[in-house]
Amino acid sequence: MASTKAEAASSLSPAAAAGSAAPSSAASSADPSRAPTPANAPVEKTPDESSKLKTFLSILRRFIGVADIASVRFSLPAQLLEPTPNLEYWNYLDRPEMFISIGDSEEPLGRMLGTLRFWFTKDLKYVKGKPCKPYNSTLGEFFRCNWQVEDTAPSISPPSSSAASSTGNRTVKVSYLTEQTSHHPPVSAFFVDCPEKGIIARGFDQISAKFTGTSIRVTPGAHNLGIFITLQRWDNEEYQLTHPAAHLGGLLRGSLSVTVADTCYVTCAKNKMKVILQYLEEGWLGKTQNKVEGVIFKYDPANDDKTRIKDVPDKDVLGRVEGCWHEKVYYTVGNQPFSKAKEKHLLVDLSPLWPVPKIVPPQTEQLPNESRKFWSGVTDAIVSKQYSLATQLKHDLEERQREKAAERKEKDFNWKPRFFTGVTEPTGKPGLTPDGEVVLQGLHKDEYNLKENEVYGA
Repeated sequence: MASTKAEAASSLSPAAAAGSAAPSSAASSADPSRAPTPANAPVEKTPDESSKLKTFLSILRRFIGVADIASVRFSLPAQLLEPTPNLEYWNYLDRPEMFISIGDSEEPLGRMLGTLRFWFTKDLKYVKGKPCKPYNSTLGEFFRCNWQVEDTAPSISPPSSSAASSTGNRTVKVSYLTEQTSHHPPVSAFFVDCPEKGIIARGFDQISAKFTGTSIRVTPGAHNLGIFITLQRWDNEEYQLTHPAAHLGGLLRGSLSVTVADTCYVTCAKNKMKVILQYLEEGWLGKTQNKVEGVIFKYDPANDDKTRIKDVPDKDVLGRVEGCWHEKVYYTVGNQPFSKAKEKHLLVDLSPLWPVPKIVPPQTEQLPNESRKFWSGVTDAIVSKQYSLATQLKHDLEERQREKAAERKEKDFNWKPRFFTGVTEPTGKPGLTPDGEVVLQGLHKDEYNLKENEVYGA
């Protein structure tokens, strides 16, 4: 729309079915580094979920009719927030082993199916637990981490092919860097790199949100063109995965939930292959079913005019997808209707899967604008149930950002991200600056030392 820290923040299970223990030189996401909070700060009663939602709803009512409340960036009191930074929370690597296995198949259809398997596992935090409101990111804030995972996800070779299905048994490192590249509008860039498997992913994260009075409709922002995955082993085969709109509901019931009823697309121009995924929110009598169905087909990148499943001619269909995006998703090969297919193959079973822990640099090697260190005082105060102190510390950080912005305006200084080229590339694919390359190279080697920023955004 993840991490073990995000799991705790959003009431997800602490179980993690994959991922090695963090090396002693780094802090795992289950054991965050935090600065101490003053001992004399008063401990306050923790608000229950119902009262938190009522307060949140009363604040949201002020934004009925506002075209995009995400661009307003209103400040919430600390007791309504979960103690996790936004940049840490918003990532698509809940199951990194599914990501690194995308290019394992020798068949183009198998690689597209591998991309879909990754797609359905990237946001387990919403499948397994409730949504949460992390801290708003500040300009120039950044987050970096690694995942260590076993390369055990089997490649997907369509039954009609003779390609062998190979499974690795080694530990593979996946590195992640993200930075808040713009504050108005709020946009962050991200880059995922796994040199051992020759796969990268990148993109811009930006959302647009509108409060309807009963729910919040969240859509991709103008600069968010999806996730771009490049398979270097396959002559830089690129996949673009667009995001569907989602609804955050349950505000009136006091129990937050995410539902999806929209269409999204996965395309690979090099292989002339496209997927249309249709999410269906409700069935009979308004019962939520979380159903998804899709079609994989050959398309013409120069004439990409198929946007609905029913528009795709049977002669172009390569396979179909159907299931529940909360549980199991299946695929078929060939152009026959899904219900009439002789064989239905399991693409992914989400039931046993939980987000994998990440490995973060120790606090002593984090810069002041690195997410966990930047918000450490607020986080520690929330965890210690000292909400007034947390709100004050949060206000101080936000006020300092406003002061920095005023200083830049007075000096006619144009802010530039440190790690990414451009604030919002029109292609939706951010590049890395030399400093960004240094960060990723350091992550690959478990080396975290960085030079201080010359200029801070907050």
